[in-house]
Order: sequence, then C-alpha cells, then structure tokens
Amino acid sequence: GRVFTGDKSSEFLYKCMFNAKLSNQSKSENINDGLRLNNAFITAALKCVPPEDKPKKDELNNCFNFFKQEIYLLNNLKIIVALGKIAFDTCVNFYKSNYDLKNQYKFIHGKNYKLPNGISLVGCYHPSPRNVNTGRINEIKMTRLFKNIKKSVNLLD
Repeated sequence: GRVFTGDKSSEFLYKCMFNAKLSNQSKSENINDGLRLNNAFITAALKCVPPEDKPKKDELNNCFNFFKQEIYLLNNLKIIVALGKIAFDTCVNFYKSNYDLKNQYKFIHGKNYKLPNGISLVGCYHPSPRNVNTGRINEIKMTRLFKNIKKSVNLLD
C-alpha cells in the first residue's frame, strides 16, 4: 500500500500536491496508478493501524526506528511537513529522544521550526474530511502552504 491512497484524505491531499506541482497527478487510487511525487516523500508516524484509530505514545515510539531510517535515507531532506498534531508531536518527540531537542514546539498550521540537524518542521492541518468539511483547511490554504515551502527551499517550477 501507499500512505494516503484511495480515501477522502488522499483525494484532498493529492489535489493540493498536484496544484503545487509536487505530484504528476491529482489522485492516488492504487499502487499502479502512475503517481509520481516531485521532491516529496510521504510516510506515516505509525506503521500500523491502532485500535479505534487512536495511537498511544508507546506505539508511536515503537516506530521511531523506521522513521529514523527514513530520515537518514533521504539525503536531500530539508523540510518535514507534519500532517496533523499527532504527526507533529511524534516528530518533536522523535527529535527530543534522538537529537537532544530542548525547545518547546507548539503545533500551529504553517509554523516553521528549525530542528537541530538543520531540517525544518512545518505544522499542517491533517487533510481529513473533518478538517476539510469544517473549513479548518481548504484547497487554497494547503496549496499555498506547499508552494511557500517549495519557495523556501528553491524548488521553483
């Protein structure tokens, strides 16, 4: 499988990524649909589906090694966009335990924090139907965030 594939969150996320030219198409329907990401990589903080879809801290901590390997394998990693507070907090906790992070980081949509290894962490509302349907996030806001991130790392079209 592929993260954010075949559901409402995926429909919204990939439409915004396509608008920002971070993907070659606006849909992620299955592993063979031809989707390619441009200077982007998507992963999940948790590698399993927890009971009631509510991850516990120890479950998230158990996945730190996978996240650490991904960070080390991504040689050109400059920015992590955390989709939702759980992803943001997990990323902060990972950096606290692996990089001696001391600062306090508060989840704020669009807020950019510099991490100890030079990578930036950006908070972003999760592309869930609840957030989209209530207007917390919309296509314009999400696309603008992605375009601003591209500008900040000189990935202009």
